Amino acid sequence: MRLRSRVAGIGVLVIGLSLGGAVHAQKKLKASLDPFLDLPSAWEFTPEKLEKKFSVEERKKSPYFKWLTKDKSRALFQRRPYSNLEIELSIFGGTVQIEEAIIDFKDGKYLGATISIFNRGDGGTISNSDFNERFKLCGKEIGTRLDIRPVRRVAKPKKGMLTSGWIWISGAGMAVLEHNPEAPANVEFLRMRMARRDAEGTYAAAMNARAGATVRLSDLPRNVKRDNEGNVFVKGVPMVDQGQKGYCVVASAQRLFEYYGIPCDQHQLAQIANADPDRGTSTLTINEELGQIDHLFKTRFEALAVGHRNGLVELVDNKFVGDEVEERDYHKMIHKYIDEGIPLLWSLGLGEYAEEPAISPQADGGHMRMIIGYNDKTQRIIFSDSWGAGHEFKTMDAHDSYKATHGLFLLKPTTR
Repeated sequence: MRLRSRVAGIGVLVIGLSLGGAVHAQKKLKASLDPFLDLPSAWEFTPEKLEKKFSVEERKKSPYFKWLTKDKSRALFQRRPYSNLEIELSIFGGTVQIEEAIIDFKDGKYLGATISIFNRGDGGTISNSDFNERFKLCGKEIGTRLDIRPVRRVAKPKKGMLTSGWIWISGAGMAVLEHNPEAPANVEFLRMRMARRDAEGTYAAAMNARAGATVRLSDLPRNVKRDNEGNVFVKGVPMVDQGQKGYCVVASAQRLFEYYGIPCDQHQLAQIANADPDRGTSTLTINEELGQIDHLFKTRFEALAVGHRNGLVELVDNKFVGDEVEERDYHKMIHKYIDEGIPLLWSLGLGEYAEEPAISPQADGGHMRMIIGYNDKTQRIIFSDSWGAGHEFKTMDAHDSYKATHGLFLLKPTTR
């Protein structure tokens, strides 16, 4: 079974316009993200200013970015948002090309940006000289903007520090430029974050000398919301978009890590777990891959149930030899962890059972989602897909969810 990258037929866009007007569909669009890096003016950016800056005349929807959340607190810029569209994204006066950028807002104000300068899933390979040039250019530009000398970060995997690079912290803001320890000989990713000096959560955690959850297990029940319609769900789970890659597993893991205050994105997780962006991931491989990740970030991973012979069983030593997980036990597990403020990773077959809102009839194959809640009145489970805005809150009949399940997985912080 393979984990599908995204539902077939979602959001295909053919572009015939640029900022200058009508052009041929084949012409590459260009966008500079310097407005989010030029200090101190960048901190004045709002969601409304972003929409205006990157709008296209006579088009309701900009080709340059999309909102990942309905409240417009997170936007995504991608070099290749669709298979038939490529955008030349750049920073620092066009000297550095990038793959994607996540722009975050808090209380309507620009909070920070996470920029993937390079990642294997999107970029394939990169030469040593190209890596060194981008690294040096970015370091120089960050230092100029923050007006301070950086502190070196050296990877120490045994202590939970998995990246090498440099950190800048000044009154103007803070930034980190980091890569996998094997670079430049074997470049997996080159990532940059820049944020307000008072930023908290994953931005603040990214500047720490040690990786790990910054949210305590005892704090998570505060995120559980109960409404008048009977919905019980975990709120505040960040949204990402896995794009066209078979990264639904690591994209879901990234969302959980951000929720726990761990600054590790899907590209870094893919490198650690050796995930293939084209192949996807089998249920058994999920268990192996996430089992390799958890201890590095002060988290614990457990396979609660896996599909076997038209039912669910416990997984023992990566084999289908455990006890049967009956449907009532499946729902007890969901209730238990949701009540504790812990979303569950959920692999299933797409298109086998009805869901609300409905997905494309062509959707099929394995996929990973997050179960974020339940409703005992309507007998439905609440879940979320890593596909951006509009996929934060969805539901399925509880009985159908049990039958559709290929795997139910727990990944939670160990810090109490």
